[in-house]
Amino acid sequence: MSWSKLKQQLESFLSPALVGRVEYRATSYRYLPDKAGICYIAVDKKNVLNMIDVTTQIKWYQSEMEIKNDPDIQIPIHHEDIEAVRTDTKGLVPEERLKVIVRGRKISELSKELMSAQSALSKSNFTSEATKFLARSIEESMESSEILPNILALVDRRIGKKRLQNMREQMKLKHPIVQYFYELRLSTL
Repeated sequence: MSWSKLKQQLESFLSPALVGRVEYRATSYRYLPDKAGICYIAVDKKNVLNMIDVTTQIKWYQSEMEIKNDPDIQIPIHHEDIEAVRTDTKGLVPEERLKVIVRGRKISELSKELMSAQSALSKSNFTSEATKFLARSIEESMESSEILPNILALVDRRIGKKRLQNMREQMKLKHPIVQYFYELRLSTL
């Protein structure tokens, strides 16, 4: 599919409040066949997500330790998680330490997911990912662990106000760029 047709289809799914604010852009190098084009997403004429360059406005993690030490990441801890750790340790760990262990395990899992999603995004081809997005259901894109389908789904008009508000907890576990687009969409409601 040509870039102009893909861009037109993606923009036809944009939420009405984001039309004109969110743009899909691409550069190509006509006379340099070994140099691939670069795709990016701009919000209010500023490049927010560049598929290649990691020096965007959004925080990109370089290591798992950065994720583990980031105070902005909030990990919800449920009673079932604490009970699972309690049974694993056979009840020998003090109560206040159980929460620390649960948070440590969850943030370790999350950091691996975030690093994996980040590396997949930098290697991916925007065009192929966007084409997959157009072929999938909106639910599949929202539940995906990949960054780009999440972003495209969040700015999609098929996601309503109530669904967006119900996603608040699960958005805390997503990459900062996904959280950025979530907050952008919430600000338009």
